[in-house]
Amino acid sequence: MIIRKGSIEDMAAVLELIKELAVFEKEPEAVIISLKDLQRDGFSENPLFKTFVAEVDNEIIGVALYYYRYSTWKGRTIHLEDLVVRENKRGTGAGFALYSEIIKQGKKDNVKRIEWNVLDWNTNAVKFYEKSGAKILDDWKVVQMDENGINKFLEKSTI
Repeated sequence: MIIRKGSIEDMAAVLELIKELAVFEKEPEAVIISLKDLQRDGFSENPLFKTFVAEVDNEIIGVALYYYRYSTWKGRTIHLEDLVVRENKRGTGAGFALYSEIIKQGKKDNVKRIEWNVLDWNTNAVKFYEKSGAKILDDWKVVQMDENGINKFLEKSTI
Protein backbone atom coordinates (compact mmCIF):
# COMPACT_ATOMS: atom_id res chain seq x y z
CA MET A 1 0.00 0.00 0.00
CA ILE A 2 1.20 3.46 -0.91
CA ILE A 3 -0.04 6.63 0.80
CA ARG A 4 0.66 9.68 -1.33
CA LYS A 5 -0.61 13.15 -2.13
CA GLY A 6 -3.58 13.04 -4.46
CA SER A 7 -3.27 14.31 -8.02
CA ILE A 8 -5.75 15.74 -10.50
CA GLU A 9 -5.76 12.35 -12.23
CA ASP A 10 -7.01 10.74 -8.99
CA MET A 11 -10.16 12.83 -8.78
CA ALA A 12 -12.39 10.36 -10.67
CA ALA A 13 -11.56 7.71 -8.06
CA VAL A 14 -11.99 10.29 -5.28
CA LEU A 15 -15.47 11.12 -6.60
CA GLU A 16 -16.36 7.41 -6.56
CA LEU A 17 -15.23 7.23 -2.93
CA ILE A 18 -17.27 10.32 -2.05
CA LYS A 19 -20.34 8.68 -3.58
CA GLU A 20 -19.63 5.45 -1.70
CA LEU A 21 -19.43 7.44 1.54
CA ALA A 22 -22.79 9.08 0.77
CA VAL A 23 -24.36 5.64 0.36
CA PHE A 24 -22.81 4.52 3.67
CA GLU A 25 -24.20 7.63 5.36
CA LYS A 26 -27.64 6.91 3.86
CA GLU A 27 -27.66 10.02 1.65
CA PRO A 28 -26.71 8.82 -1.85
CA GLU A 29 -28.65 11.63 -3.54
CA ALA A 30 -26.82 14.34 -1.59
CA VAL A 31 -23.66 14.32 -3.76
CA ILE A 32 -23.98 17.06 -6.38
CA ILE A 33 -20.28 17.77 -6.92
CA SER A 34 -18.77 16.81 -10.28
CA LEU A 35 -15.39 15.59 -11.44
CA LYS A 36 -14.77 19.02 -12.98
CA ASP A 37 -15.55 20.66 -9.61
CA LEU A 38 -13.00 18.48 -7.83
CA GLN A 39 -10.37 19.06 -10.50
CA ARG A 40 -10.90 22.84 -10.50
CA ASP A 41 -11.26 23.29 -6.74
CA GLY A 42 -8.37 21.05 -5.75
CA PHE A 43 -5.85 21.99 -8.40
CA SER A 44 -6.33 25.65 -9.29
CA GLU A 45 -3.87 28.40 -8.45
CA ASN A 46 -5.43 28.64 -4.96
CA PRO A 47 -6.68 25.11 -4.21
CA LEU A 48 -9.58 24.80 -1.77
CA PHE A 49 -8.59 21.33 -0.56
CA LYS A 50 -5.82 18.75 -0.58
CA THR A 51 -5.90 14.98 -0.52
CA PHE A 52 -3.93 11.95 0.47
CA VAL A 53 -4.82 8.72 -1.28
CA ALA A 54 -4.23 5.08 -0.40
CA GLU A 55 -3.24 3.05 -3.43
CA VAL A 56 -2.89 -0.71 -3.84
CA ASP A 57 -1.89 -2.26 -7.16
CA ASN A 58 -2.51 1.05 -8.97
CA GLU A 59 -6.06 1.27 -7.52
CA ILE A 60 -7.15 4.13 -5.24
CA ILE A 61 -8.82 2.41 -2.28
CA GLY A 62 -9.08 5.35 0.11
CA VAL A 63 -8.87 9.09 0.45
CA ALA A 64 -8.43 11.72 3.13
CA LEU A 65 -9.64 15.13 1.93
CA TYR A 66 -8.69 18.12 4.05
CA TYR A 67 -8.35 21.89 4.02
CA TYR A 68 -7.05 24.64 6.23
CA ARG A 69 -9.22 26.79 8.47
CA TYR A 70 -8.52 29.53 10.91
CA SER A 71 -9.52 29.52 14.56
CA THR A 72 -9.70 32.84 16.37
CA TRP A 73 -8.50 30.99 19.46
CA LYS A 74 -5.90 28.64 17.99
CA GLY A 75 -4.79 30.05 14.63
CA ARG A 76 -4.31 27.78 11.64
CA THR A 77 -6.12 24.44 11.86
CA ILE A 78 -6.84 21.50 9.57
CA HIS A 79 -10.35 20.33 8.84
CA LEU A 80 -10.53 16.70 7.76
CA GLU A 81 -13.61 16.72 5.55
CA ASP A 82 -13.66 13.03 4.62
CA LEU A 83 -11.71 9.91 5.35
CA VAL A 84 -13.08 7.12 3.16
CA VAL A 85 -11.93 3.59 2.41
CA ARG A 86 -13.71 1.37 -0.10
CA GLU A 87 -16.04 -0.96 1.74
CA ASN A 88 -14.32 -4.08 0.45
CA LYS A 89 -10.91 -2.71 1.56
CA ARG A 90 -11.81 -1.80 5.14
CA GLY A 91 -9.72 -3.61 7.72
CA THR A 92 -6.61 -3.44 5.54
CA GLY A 93 -5.01 -0.60 7.49
CA ALA A 94 -5.75 1.97 4.79
CA GLY A 95 -7.93 4.09 7.07
CA PHE A 96 -5.32 4.15 9.82
CA ALA A 97 -2.58 4.99 7.30
CA LEU A 98 -4.58 7.92 5.86
CA TYR A 99 -5.51 9.14 9.35
CA SER A 100 -1.85 8.97 10.39
CA GLU A 101 -0.85 10.98 7.33
CA ILE A 102 -3.30 13.74 8.28
CA ILE A 103 -1.91 13.83 11.83
CA LYS A 104 1.65 14.00 10.46
CA GLN A 105 0.62 16.82 8.10
CA GLY A 106 -0.83 18.74 11.03
CA LYS A 107 2.41 18.34 12.97
CA LYS A 108 4.47 19.35 9.93
CA ASP A 109 2.29 22.46 9.46
CA ASN A 110 2.42 23.24 13.19
CA VAL A 111 -1.36 23.51 13.41
CA LYS A 112 -2.88 23.72 16.85
CA ARG A 113 -5.94 21.60 16.05
CA ILE A 114 -7.22 19.03 13.57
CA GLU A 115 -10.96 18.58 13.54
CA TRP A 116 -13.65 16.64 11.74
CA ASN A 117 -17.21 15.41 12.15
CA VAL A 118 -18.34 11.86 12.83
CA LEU A 119 -21.90 10.55 12.84
CA ASP A 120 -22.96 9.37 16.28
CA TRP A 121 -24.24 6.06 14.90
CA ASN A 122 -20.86 5.26 13.30
CA THR A 123 -19.70 3.50 16.45
CA ASN A 124 -16.65 1.90 14.83
CA ALA A 125 -15.32 5.31 13.80
CA VAL A 126 -16.18 6.85 17.18
CA LYS A 127 -14.29 4.09 19.02
CA PHE A 128 -11.33 4.39 16.65
CA TYR A 129 -11.06 8.16 17.12
CA GLU A 130 -11.40 7.95 20.89
CA LYS A 131 -8.77 5.19 21.06
CA SER A 132 -6.41 7.36 19.00
CA GLY A 133 -6.63 10.17 21.57
CA ALA A 134 -9.12 12.42 19.78
CA LYS A 135 -11.80 14.14 21.86
CA ILE A 136 -15.41 13.94 20.73
CA LEU A 137 -17.23 17.08 21.80
CA ASP A 138 -20.74 16.31 23.00
CA ASP A 139 -21.58 19.89 23.90
CA TRP A 140 -21.22 21.31 20.35
CA LYS A 141 -23.77 21.01 17.57
CA VAL A 142 -22.91 21.11 13.87
CA VAL A 143 -24.74 23.99 12.18
CA GLN A 144 -25.24 24.13 8.43
CA MET A 145 -27.21 26.17 5.97
CA ASP A 146 -27.67 24.46 2.61
CA GLU A 147 -28.27 26.20 -0.72
CA ASN A 148 -32.03 26.14 -0.22
CA GLY A 149 -31.64 27.71 3.23
CA ILE A 150 -29.32 30.40 1.84
CA ASN A 151 -31.85 31.30 -0.85
CA LYS A 152 -34.77 31.40 1.61
CA PHE A 153 -32.79 33.57 4.03
CA LEU A 154 -31.89 36.03 1.29
CA GLU A 155 -35.50 36.17 0.04
CA LYS A 156 -36.74 37.03 3.53
CA SER A 157 -34.04 39.47 4.54
CA THR A 158 -33.87 43.06 3.48
CA ILE A 159 -30.14 43.53 3.26
